[in-house]
Amino acid sequence: MQFIDQVEIEVEAGKGGDGIVAFRREKYVPAGGPSGGNGGRGGSVIFQAVENLQTLLDFKYNHLFKAENGGRGGPNNRTGASGKDLIIEVPCGTAIYNAETDEIIGDLIQPEQTLLIAEGGKGGLGNQYFLSNRNRAPEYALPGLEGERKRLRLELKLLAEVGIIGLPNAGKSTLISSLSAARPKIADYPFTTLVPNLGVVRKPTGDGTVFADIPGLIEGAAEGAGLGHDFLRHIERTRVLLHLIDAASDNVIQDYTTIQQELQAYGRGLAERPQILALNKIDAVDREAVDLEALATQLNHLAYAPVFLISAVTRTGLEPMLQEIWGILDQINSAEAEQVLS
Repeated sequence: MQFIDQVEIEVEAGKGGDGIVAFRREKYVPAGGPSGGNGGRGGSVIFQAVENLQTLLDFKYNHLFKAENGGRGGPNNRTGASGKDLIIEVPCGTAIYNAETDEIIGDLIQPEQTLLIAEGGKGGLGNQYFLSNRNRAPEYALPGLEGERKRLRLELKLLAEVGIIGLPNAGKSTLISSLSAARPKIADYPFTTLVPNLGVVRKPTGDGTVFADIPGLIEGAAEGAGLGHDFLRHIERTRVLLHLIDAASDNVIQDYTTIQQELQAYGRGLAERPQILALNKIDAVDREAVDLEALATQLNHLAYAPVFLISAVTRTGLEPMLQEIWGILDQINSAEAEQVLS
């Protein structure tokens, strides 16, 4: 399945039905008055978040979505049928922007959450509405109003509590496959991961936590270099960032700094998000030539964050790292609960 996380579309609510001009023509009613009914309301455009979608692929080839028009009024004061609302299903985590002003209209996060985007036009008034003592036989009616039309930009931002970030080939896909049932493509070359991958990692309590493997970032990602710019948005919702670093790299400190600079450049509070550092691929490092403990201490002083020595392939060191992640998430949840109570 193709992963599409950003599209532009147009939506148009239905036009209200026209009111009509009609008069009663009944055999035993000598003074039949106006009886033209009002038009029905046009259908509205409503977005709804659903759990069974993970991409905006449905919008790639279809860019115009139009709700049903309202029905024309009828004789004998009959109101026209209302147009059917158009329900557009999107993945949970979809943000909806006005494409012309770049203003956010809404953010659909919870399953079944709905958002009215474009309201249908009101139905026109039939001539019976204009009956008065001064005008006993009005011969005019009003047309229905046009529905709202908007050009939108949809952005999908994955819903994950933990985002795995790092340079290409740091071992992010291998890690998420070791921690969960996710099976991303893995190979020994950069940019193996072209789309974000999600995996559910079980806590000791049995609860599931969603981890996101974000495609590798490179220097200049926040300005559009490489693949990172398109996918940095997917870590905006994460609560904890797991920064994976290749322990076999020629310059571990520079690798760390590169990613941190991109988080700073992108903004939106990503650089201030709680982080855990993990030096991966320790099984491939010559321990006599490289002092991993000293390297971890240096990173700890630089990042003010816990550093773990792990191997995603052999699963070495994963349990202490996960315990640290669970502890941070528990602290965040407790702080949010206290804030709600206060």
